[in-house]
Amino acid sequence: MNTYSIGEVAKMLDISISTLRYYDKEGLLNSVERTAGGIRIFKDKDINQLNMVECLKNTGMQLKDIRTFFEWCEEGDSTIPQRYQMFLNRRKDIEKQIEVLQNSLDLVNYKCEYYALAAKEGTVNTPKLQFLKNRAVKSSDYVKHVVGEN
Repeated sequence: MNTYSIGEVAKMLDISISTLRYYDKEGLLNSVERTAGGIRIFKDKDINQLNMVECLKNTGMQLKDIRTFFEWCEEGDSTIPQRYQMFLNRRKDIEKQIEVLQNSLDLVNYKCEYYALAAKEGTVNTPKLQFLKNRAVKSSDYVKHVVGEN
C-alpha cells in the first residue's frame, strides 16, 4: 500500500497544504492516519476521498454537505437512497451550471466574431455587423438580449 506525505499529496492533487489541513480539521479526512509525532500519512483511499471532495466542491457543494456525504458512506448501505438523491441533485445543479456557461460562451463567441469584423472594417457602423446581429438574434435566445450593446 502506498503512503504519501502531506507535501506529496498537495503536489499530486494541486491542493495547498493549508487546504489539506483545513479539510482534515473539518472532518473530511477522517481516515488519514498519523505518526506518533502527529504527522499525517495519506494512503490511496485518502487520495480517492480527496478527489471526491474536489469533484463535489467543483459542483458548488458546500464542505458541510460533503462531510455529510462521507458520514453517510460510513453509516453503510442504509444511506444509499440519500447518497443517490444527493448525486441526482448534483447532476441537476451541474446541468444548470453548464447551461449558464454555454450561454456565456455563446455571447463571448458572438462578441469575438463581432469585434473581429469591426476591427477588419475599422468601425462598428457597417451593414455587415447588422447582418451579424440579426443572425445572432435568430441563433440564441440569450445572445439576442445583449446583441444591441457594443
